[in-house]
Amino acid sequence: MSAKKPPRPKNLTSMKMLGKQLSAARRVAGYTQTALAELVQVNDETLASIEQGRRTLKPDLAARLDDALQTKGMLSAGVANLPEIDQFPMWAELYMEHEREAIALSLYANQVLPGLLQTRAYAEAVLRERVPAYGEEEIATKTTGRMERQQILQRETPPTLSFVIWEPVLQLMIGGPEVRAEQLRHLRAYAELPCVSLQFLPMNSPSHAGLNGPFVLLETPDHQHLAYVEGQRGSQWVSDADEVSILARKYAMLRAQALSPLDSKGLLDRLLGER
Repeated sequence: MSAKKPPRPKNLTSMKMLGKQLSAARRVAGYTQTALAELVQVNDETLASIEQGRRTLKPDLAARLDDALQTKGMLSAGVANLPEIDQFPMWAELYMEHEREAIALSLYANQVLPGLLQTRAYAEAVLRERVPAYGEEEIATKTTGRMERQQILQRETPPTLSFVIWEPVLQLMIGGPEVRAEQLRHLRAYAELPCVSLQFLPMNSPSHAGLNGPFVLLETPDHQHLAYVEGQRGSQWVSDADEVSILARKYAMLRAQALSPLDSKGLLDRLLGER
């Protein structure tokens, strides 16, 4: 007899969003957690856990809550469409919402190439380096999601994109020589796009304004300036004007320290053996 497969993990970010919807609907209806829990016949701690996104909302309970709160099937629909895989952490999802509409993006990378520049093979190879390891289905889902993000370059009016990348990133053999060569050719093609500025900070540079790690600067259609910083164990969405200003000044210094876009194309040509 075959072993029973463990349940697939639900999307924790979506669980939190659904919990927030439940909490808002409860407040609008005028119920406390205790009163609503009693009405739908569950423990009030269970209801609190669902609202906090720590416990999955089951279809039968969602239906009872829809009836009690008169939400016309909203919660049941949310449960039915809850993604199976936790594809992105909450802050990353918020960033990608803004990324899809941004009019300008400036990205500094010193560990791996930014997702907007990755080939499918490179993206998959990067995801396979994750510890603890992703399952095959998660790798496929996340790779597809990363490729879909690159569609912003196909917009009728694409954003202005500026990249500063530390040169050692180009030397990494993630995925092997063929994956690296394909990725270098991909970068060389992107460097010719009119909306893209691609610069590399050389290893022999005596100055380096990005020693604290990678970050992204973003300008929204209404000219709000935001930043996003991602680390080993989490990410941070930065909207405070003073903090965004600090990162903007760092990026300006990095661009001054990096090779020019023309010299950066030359570096790629040399790595590809074309010159």
